[in-house]
Amino acid sequence: MFTRKALPRRTFLRGLGAAIAIPAMDAMAPALASSQLPGKPPVRMAFVYVPNGIVDHKHWNIPEGAIGELPRILKPLEPFKNDMLHLGNLTHNGGRALLDGAGDHGRCCGGYLSGIHPRKTAVDIQSGISCDQIVANKIGSQTRFPSLEIGLEDGRQAGDCDSGYSCAYTNNLSWRSETQPMPPILNPRALFERLFGTGQVLSPEARARQGKFRRSILDFVTDDTRKLQSDLGPTDRRKLDEYLSSIRAIEKQLEKAESDTAQINPGMDKPYGIPADFAEHFKLMTDMATVAFQGDITRVLTFLVTREGTSRSYREIGISDGHHPLTHHMFNPASIEKVAQINTYHVKQFAGWLEKLKASKEGDSNVLDNSMIVYGAGLSDGNRHNHEDLPTIMIGKGGNSFKTGRRIIYRKETPMSNMFLTMMDRMGVPVENFGESTGRLDGLQLS
Repeated sequence: MFTRKALPRRTFLRGLGAAIAIPAMDAMAPALASSQLPGKPPVRMAFVYVPNGIVDHKHWNIPEGAIGELPRILKPLEPFKNDMLHLGNLTHNGGRALLDGAGDHGRCCGGYLSGIHPRKTAVDIQSGISCDQIVANKIGSQTRFPSLEIGLEDGRQAGDCDSGYSCAYTNNLSWRSETQPMPPILNPRALFERLFGTGQVLSPEARARQGKFRRSILDFVTDDTRKLQSDLGPTDRRKLDEYLSSIRAIEKQLEKAESDTAQINPGMDKPYGIPADFAEHFKLMTDMATVAFQGDITRVLTFLVTREGTSRSYREIGISDGHHPLTHHMFNPASIEKVAQINTYHVKQFAGWLEKLKASKEGDSNVLDNSMIVYGAGLSDGNRHNHEDLPTIMIGKGGNSFKTGRRIIYRKETPMSNMFLTMMDRMGVPVENFGESTGRLDGLQLS
């Protein structure tokens, strides 16, 4: 399976019910040299969507030009400001109000990546194929999974949505077709088993029984691991050890989450395998996203940071009020302050993921340099429900394609779909038009 001459770019450690893709290594150089992009790691794209907009743009926006000191909400991203493009005046006109019953929250999320107005027809819900799925359809055969859709539980009770189609919009970023959303995986164990296991779906009871006898997934690939290590040089052996150690660390996090008897919210039992703590849940999901990018398991990811319109509380930072009600602050300073704290708390977790990506080396660069990670919201100000000048940042150089460390303010009403066109170009999937697009975004690329 393995030789001292070269390793295939897509090498797996296999065992009973397990398949672990390994990251790029020096031993893969001949395989990389024969690829369409000689010697270059793959480019990835990800969309991290936060609900309910961003409060008070004085805590988010900065002057145009080179990025200096970051404002309060973005302060956790100081270590990454030279990796950042801070984009202004991007707009989703399709999110604006029409008498369709979906509401601003449904429209802003359901159409965020498709750039059109989500709507309900006489027979079904409709949005439009999202840009991530256009890319996945074109390049997905090169990876184990064409795309991954993940999200965080918000402690919602059954019946919280006004209607079924409103739920479909607020719970889904990714759309395979006009009528088929791609629901995010919320349960960390389910994500782990999808990435490394057989994909078999088990009931909570069956999972509990299995957990009593569960071994590390690394135990099942021991033979393949030994064979591979014997054919690797010192640098590659160290890289493999670090990679497998990160998988084992995720397993330990999962075990902790599954043994934790805490509750997400008072009166609501914790779903199986989902940590009670928001930061822990965020870290667990993004740790697996890091491994998925490292191992080239996928190059396309969407991450719904709790559903749009969520009323989740954040007791861990001392906020017992619901997020959504707080955003309708009516200019109450105390409420505005709490929303600012929630927005900053979200960005802090995001910064933790970026740190992992930047620490993941790929030749002379790293996974973050070879990625385009968009962080933003489908509403600008949650109090006004407006859809222009959406809070949007992109982290990563897209494989040394973008000149980062800048704030760019575009003409008012510039379609966000223009950014999607630019990103699809970088993924090797150029299309002529998309959503509301009027062209590509100027000024992003290296001159």
